Amino acid sequence: MTNSSALNHRVTERLMQLATIAAIALSVFQIWQGLTANLSAPVFRPVHLCWILALVFLVRPLVKEDSRLYLPARLVDLSMVLATLWAAQHIVRFDYDDIGFLLDGLGVDDVLAGSILIATLLEATRRTVGMVMVVIAAIFLAYAMFGDVLPASVASKGFALDEIIRFHIYSTNGVFGAPLAIAAGVVFIFVLFGAFLQVTGAGQFFIDAAFAVAGKYRGGPAKASVVASAALGSISGSAIANTVTTGALTIPMMKKLGYKPEQAAGIEAAASTGGQIMPPVMGAGAFVMAQFTGIAYSEILLVSIAPAILYFGCTLLYVHLMACKLGLKGMDKVTQLKVVMKQGWHFIVPLVLITTLLLMSYSPVLVGIAGCSAILVAAMCRKHSRISIRLFFEGMKEGALLALPISVACATAGIVVGVVGQTGIGLQFTQFLMALSGGYLWSVMALIAVAAVILGMGLPVTAAYIVLSIMAVPALTELGLSILAAHMIVFWLSQTSNVTPPIALAAFAGAGVAGASPMQSAVQAFKLAQGFFLIPLMMAFSPLIYYGENLLGFMFAIVTTIALIVAFAGAIEGRLIKSLSLVERAVLLVVPFALIFSGLAIKLAAVAVVVVITSLNAFRGRERSTTAA
Repeated sequence: MTNSSALNHRVTERLMQLATIAAIALSVFQIWQGLTANLSAPVFRPVHLCWILALVFLVRPLVKEDSRLYLPARLVDLSMVLATLWAAQHIVRFDYDDIGFLLDGLGVDDVLAGSILIATLLEATRRTVGMVMVVIAAIFLAYAMFGDVLPASVASKGFALDEIIRFHIYSTNGVFGAPLAIAAGVVFIFVLFGAFLQVTGAGQFFIDAAFAVAGKYRGGPAKASVVASAALGSISGSAIANTVTTGALTIPMMKKLGYKPEQAAGIEAAASTGGQIMPPVMGAGAFVMAQFTGIAYSEILLVSIAPAILYFGCTLLYVHLMACKLGLKGMDKVTQLKVVMKQGWHFIVPLVLITTLLLMSYSPVLVGIAGCSAILVAAMCRKHSRISIRLFFEGMKEGALLALPISVACATAGIVVGVVGQTGIGLQFTQFLMALSGGYLWSVMALIAVAAVILGMGLPVTAAYIVLSIMAVPALTELGLSILAAHMIVFWLSQTSNVTPPIALAAFAGAGVAGASPMQSAVQAFKLAQGFFLIPLMMAFSPLIYYGENLLGFMFAIVTTIALIVAFAGAIEGRLIKSLSLVERAVLLVVPFALIFSGLAIKLAAVAVVVVITSLNAFRGRERSTTAA
């Protein structure tokens, strides 16, 4: 190692030690604020964001360690940390009671502090989320500033820099609006909960339990992957992280059993992405939905259960058909469920606790803190799962670091939300969407689905949902959908970018673990995740979002959704229990249109057609088995 390399390495070590201390301190601060709520929003949110940005500049350097410019670049990073600290303390000390700034405008120092914070936020976004989100935020800011020079159909007033800074920084709109409020509060705590699940070994327990339940069946590791990802993905809050952590165990086992590498990667990506819509936690977007809609999180949790189960049922069906095509069997050796439960049953208690408390409408932040405490207490109750002080602090550090891209993305998404509110462009976009779609619900949803995939190529799921919901939900409600159904549809469609080519981040992560082609893995994931497109259609055209009324309609919606999933899978895969004829596949290809867009009588007939074709297919399979015997 050369002298310069050694020096670079020592600098990195010292800065990482500083980052570790800062990350642990951030977790402590977040728990303290969650318990006491001592700091008001205009103080807490800037402090949180400042802490997050400082950590980003410490752990995500401007250039790599082996670069000749590493040391000067690290000085730039430290300068950005200091600039962020100065700007944040100035914003925290701002006197909101003095209404002079509303009459006379902001002072030079105020504008400078706001400008620095926006600039450092966009740079942190580039480092953690990517350039696409920076460009989107910059376009919206430019629109707010220069909208008056655009054609009348899309023009806005055109705001001065002073007005933009005042709206986005010195208020609870823009950067410090609802998205960051959720990220800084409940999302951070649940990310910390997920980190404790990993360090205590609870994550491994859920994977082992999934293998014990599903491993012995045809294509066992793949089905276990779906079950494990449903459990862990709901808590981890990240489809990509879930794909990598769960996939590290499930993907090699799927390959060993006989699945192609691309299939193994696609299965894990589709299952892990589904964790984002699975109660009780459902990822960060669900908490944002509660904030945007004003609907209690407990109600969102309840209405999400049936659609989430249907999604994983759809994924399991494709996995089973894939296993049948390949002639795969189950695993030879599977640990019995009672053995796994004996070792780790205590890890179930924290999940039951947080689910119960959320359903009882307790504060999600306090529920998350209770969950963190419960998982640590549960781990300490059994000798084999006790963790050391070092692992405890490792969990505190990892929780803070995992929250970095979420908080940064939500703060930047707040810029988009703020511009929409400040300029009124949301109404114009709704009118444009209605005109382009012809006012048909199905065409509006198709346009939203395309927009979700495009946005998702460069934005995290939560950010894509925030941006899309602000622009698209009004169009859906204008066509008669309830506010919850509209948000739920957009929330589901926002997940699709993780599994939809050409850029499918969860599938690409799975391909890295599997040693597979990223694009082919994305194609497989897209096929397995059809539920993300089919189920939102049923949310729009049937009472699949259940509000406690019309139970019969809700039950029939579940039946028609199951029939839709089976018909679509059979038409694509060419088999159910056994191979289907071309005529049967053609019929099943038409059935989904009848199940979605027709009246009750035709829907009943379509369900009957699916039942008949499935029954005949099963009978042929049984008949062949008897003949062979």
